[in-house]
Amino acid sequence: MNIDLTNILSHMDTTENVECTLENERFQYGADAYSILNNKPFTLNLVNVMGQKLEVRGETEIQLAVPCDRCLEDVTITIPIAIDYEFRVSEEQIVPEEDEEYSFLTEDYRELIVDAMVRDEILVNWPDKVLCRDDCKGICPVCGQNLNQKDCGCDRVVLDPRMAKFQDIFNEFKEV
Repeated sequence: MNIDLTNILSHMDTTENVECTLENERFQYGADAYSILNNKPFTLNLVNVMGQKLEVRGETEIQLAVPCDRCLEDVTITIPIAIDYEFRVSEEQIVPEEDEEYSFLTEDYRELIVDAMVRDEILVNWPDKVLCRDDCKGICPVCGQNLNQKDCGCDRVVLDPRMAKFQDIFNEFKEV
């Protein structure tokens, strides 16, 4: 969804509340795409302050289906979205800051791209680790069985490859 800023930029001390919904049903993060489970509308508040700055504010939350980092089962995570931007305005146009790059504004700085704003906020609030539960056992590195469901019985002892020769020697003399 794009919001045309022409009207709000041309009227000093004006406030607009815009109902927004996300157009995308999936969130793309690198090569992975995650399903957006809730797509409820939210309100963005746009305020032209004396023709000198534009304030953009809004809050919502997004629920995504993300695989557990250990067992790969889908987990529902909730990411808070807090949009809070101030743009300098001059002659009814947004003046970009020299050191800022706005991926959520069109090239002419006349429209806000709501999906891009929300995407940036999701990236900032992305959790470091996603687990289905704190004591998740993960998957077996040998057979791929989800160890939360049942134990597979595989020998999962991983030896240091530098010590493999010693293991061979111990196995050789084990028969004696």
